[in-house]
This record gives sequence, C-alpha cells and structure tokens, in this order.
Amino acid sequence: MTDTAAEREAGRGPVRVMVVDDHPMWRDAVARDLSESGFEVVATAGDGDQAVRRAKATAPDVLVLDLNLPGKPGVRVCKEVVAANPALRVLVLSASGEHADVLEAVKSGATGYLLKSASTEELQEAVRRTAAGDPVFTPGLAGLVLGEYRRLASEPAGPAQDDDGSKAPRLTERETEVLRLVAKGLSYKQIAERLVISHRTVQNHVQNTLGKLQLHNRVELVRYAIERGLDEE
Repeated sequence: MTDTAAEREAGRGPVRVMVVDDHPMWRDAVARDLSESGFEVVATAGDGDQAVRRAKATAPDVLVLDLNLPGKPGVRVCKEVVAANPALRVLVLSASGEHADVLEAVKSGATGYLLKSASTEELQEAVRRTAAGDPVFTPGLAGLVLGEYRRLASEPAGPAQDDDGSKAPRLTERETEVLRLVAKGLSYKQIAERLVISHRTVQNHVQNTLGKLQLHNRVELVRYAIERGLDEE
C-alpha cells in the first residue's frame, strides 16, 4: 500500500509538503520526487522571507527546510513558522552534519534532521514519519539530540511546569505511560508495538497530552517529561 493510499484509508488526504532550498535545481528535484511518490507539494521557496510567507499562506503539514538560506536563516524560518502554526512539522534537509547546526535546528522547533546525502527513499520515509509525529534523524544524530533534551531539562523551568512539582499532572495512566516512552526516545511506531495499541492511538494520546500541558510540540513534551524524571522510571 502506498503512503497516499494508507492516508486515504485512514480518512485523510495526502501529506501536504512545502520544500525550501536556495538551489533551484535541488529544490525542484526534491519537490518532483515527493510529488511523484504521492505527497502533495503545496509550495516551494528559495529564501527565508519567502518561505515564511508561503508557509503561512499554504499551511503545509511538513516543511522540508534547508538551513543555509539567503535573507533569513533556516533556524529563524523554523522558529517563525512553528510559532505561527504549532501543528506544522519541520524536517531539516541539510548538507551540514555539524552538531551545532543539528542542535540549533532542534531548539528552533525542528522535529527531524536529515542529511542531503540521504536517498530519495529515505527522504520519502522521513517526510511520512515526520508528518505522523515521529522524530526523524540521520543515524548517529538521535543520541546527540536526546542528550540536548537532557541538557535543556537542567535549565530553569519554563511556564509549562507546575507549581506543585508533580509528575505529569492531569494525565491519565495511559497518557503518562506514553509520555514516559516518548521521553526515552522511542518512535510512535515503537510505542505502539510496546503498548500493543495502534499508531493512531499513540498520536491521539500525545496530542491530548500536549493540549493538557499547554505545550506546542514534541521537543517541549520531551523536555517536560525529562524534567520530571519520567525517562528514568
């Protein structure tokens, strides 16, 4: 079953994607490959300012974003589009594997980071998983990001924390269980297999938890869980 067929079976249309890169040939090739594999490419952009405007106008599900952009850097684009639409997922597609670039992208709200050396099939899978809410990283970078989550958790608490310091307040037992596995770095698919529930049920639990805790994305959710030691229980 193709990605698009699976999505239609689940009651939704194809994943809406926007591609941002300052190299026209690369941008067009990525957009074409994604379109031919069943994704709906709703827009492309070649610079940072254009990317922000078009992302707000077209509301894609996934923004495939290069970091090295003229006018406005990719990390700034990421911050602005996620702030405007917290439901938007950002998958960075970059030539740089520098740890500083990866961490800066994650802190800016990106939920995935893939190197441009990835194959077309790897990119398609990354976009599909990003749309589903899974964190997607080029092998070797996932551990780095989890370490950054832990470092962030040691910083002063943000507004998402509760005054009484309780763990996962207002959450059901199942939501807390899912949150604990998210904090351990498991993908939604792995969580579904571990708890013997569907992938969609895991997504629903995560979305409910985000709403209850007034958080915006998985990065904030993992930080919240680690601050409460849920990753070590």
